Amino acid sequence: MNVAAHAPDRGRKKPLRLSKHDLSARRAGLVELMQRINFGRIESLAVLDGDPVFDPPPRIVREVKFGSENGPRPEVDANNFLLKTQVVELFQHFDQLGTGTIDVIEVKHGLPFRMIVSEATA
Repeated sequence: MNVAAHAPDRGRKKPLRLSKHDLSARRAGLVELMQRINFGRIESLAVLDGDPVFDPPPRIVREVKFGSENGPRPEVDANNFLLKTQVVELFQHFDQLGTGTIDVIEVKHGLPFRMIVSEATA
């Protein structure tokens, strides 16, 4: 699924508003995983044709904050919701990558914060 599409708005382009229901099952599963992690990292995530692959499973590193809420995001149980810009951008990068491995996705507040991808030199 290509999420890089844009809709015109008075001469300016704005990102297409996507909801969880617009995602493939694998992409929706990654959104739910990030919401369950809340704070932490997903390491060594395989991507095939722009979709995350969970076999083999990625390594999950959870960050525990003392004196703070450490459970999953409340949205994890929501059946459908509009995706935040960070999630749309993550999947745009997956579309550009196509097939490969994401070294690290850093998750903050259940959202992708930063991604690290190794690239081969030419």
